[in-house]
Amino acid sequence: MTSKFSPPRPDLIAVANSVATEKNIPADIVFEALEQAIAKAAHSKYGYDIDIAAKIDRKDGSSSIFKRITVVPMGKLDNPDDPEVELEFDPKKMIRVDDANGLKVGEHIDEELLPIDFGRSNFQSVRQIVVSKIRSAEKEKEYAEFEGKEGTIISGIVKRVEYGSVYVDIQGKAEAVIRRNETIPREVLHAGDRVRAVILEVRRDNNGPQVLLSRSHTLFLAKLFEAEIPEVYEGVVEVKAVARDPGSRAKVAVLSHESSIDPVGASVGTKGIRIQNIVSELGGERIDVIEYTANVAALAVDALAPAKVTKVIVDEDAKKIDAIVADDQLSLAIGRHGQNVRLASQLLGWGIDVMSEDQSKEKRQKDVKERTEKFISALDIDDVIAHLLVVEGFTSVEDIALIELSELSSIEGFDEGLAGELQNRAKVYLENLKTKFATEAKAAGIADDLISFDALSQEQILSLGAKGVKSLDDLADLDTSELIEMLGDGIMAQANDIIMKAREHWFAGEPTA
Repeated sequence: MTSKFSPPRPDLIAVANSVATEKNIPADIVFEALEQAIAKAAHSKYGYDIDIAAKIDRKDGSSSIFKRITVVPMGKLDNPDDPEVELEFDPKKMIRVDDANGLKVGEHIDEELLPIDFGRSNFQSVRQIVVSKIRSAEKEKEYAEFEGKEGTIISGIVKRVEYGSVYVDIQGKAEAVIRRNETIPREVLHAGDRVRAVILEVRRDNNGPQVLLSRSHTLFLAKLFEAEIPEVYEGVVEVKAVARDPGSRAKVAVLSHESSIDPVGASVGTKGIRIQNIVSELGGERIDVIEYTANVAALAVDALAPAKVTKVIVDEDAKKIDAIVADDQLSLAIGRHGQNVRLASQLLGWGIDVMSEDQSKEKRQKDVKERTEKFISALDIDDVIAHLLVVEGFTSVEDIALIELSELSSIEGFDEGLAGELQNRAKVYLENLKTKFATEAKAAGIADDLISFDALSQEQILSLGAKGVKSLDDLADLDTSELIEMLGDGIMAQANDIIMKAREHWFAGEPTA
């Protein structure tokens, strides 16, 4: 009787183990590649209309091949995504579960086949499959090496620079790239230079893992603080916020979790040695380190340094700050090309308007005039009553409509009758505005979900509709820069929050972390 097993092949065991050691991958991966290759070669003898599996004995290298029949469900294909799809039953490869003598769906019936003789073409096929499998295993190993390491600083050697993008060899394990927009402006790197960067993203790719790095991201500066400053590494001092103009200037807000430690002093170091190491790494980028505080007004004053701020006016609803400075401090507070105030605004996540004392006075007068005129027009009242409302701190018709009637009537010169009439007129005005807005929004083709989105004003929604943003999904698809471009710099501080709120319905029903 002819044996259905190939003779022992200790040389096969030796080769498989040698390749696994050389490529630093598990031996099972090499054996699985050989088994796939043997099964593929067997198809040339037994035909491609059947399923064939191969098995190599891990002890002596002998191999066997099987005709494989898979147990499948009765009737419809057991597909939870589409239960109505018909099962294309192939009797050469499948057997119904009712005919499988107790086997379960997904299990196999294996029928041994006679071994095959390997000709030259079969050996070539085996070689190709093994090489392909090993390459796939190496790519997967490379990906596993960097998976989950986003936010980590790594060091590597520049291999080449192409069209502004820098390709970096990471300890011979993988090739990473610093794309042009993630490099530090005006920084010149050459092949052979050692460079540090932060891992932004790791992606799977047919040619191996794509490791995307950055030297311009705020995260890189935050991680440099962690690497160079022991107190930050140990968690005693925390980097709360970072704003950067890469290669030029940065502002970093730090917080101490121990009252005995000065977070700014710890970050700067004796004679500035610690911060100088970071400055050198970033090509001379100037770094302002300020102490973080939850008091946004105080934080704004420190963030606008070296300018001296005399007064700040905080609008919490709009997340905006008016910073008033002396005339001789105005250009210093704004900075060259607006850099200082822009970085301060990014650090806080609030809009900041810097103005002189004269400009502040003019702005207050202008605001009073505009609010007075708005109340006169909306409520059909004289300028005396309108001015009283402004002086009492009312900024919008909504304020009047929603306030308690007793508070409105307590204003000097008002009585309950006047207060009630003003509130009624305010409600009628707002209702008319709502009706007009709904009509205009429908005419513009704006969807109901965007019409009812309360993080934007009616004017902003109509403006977005005119620019092609007609639904909540359209808004959610925007990034912050696109939203700011559409609605203006006045929305800069709220742009990210607005977009994240617009995306909430995408994640509704998902479990929270």
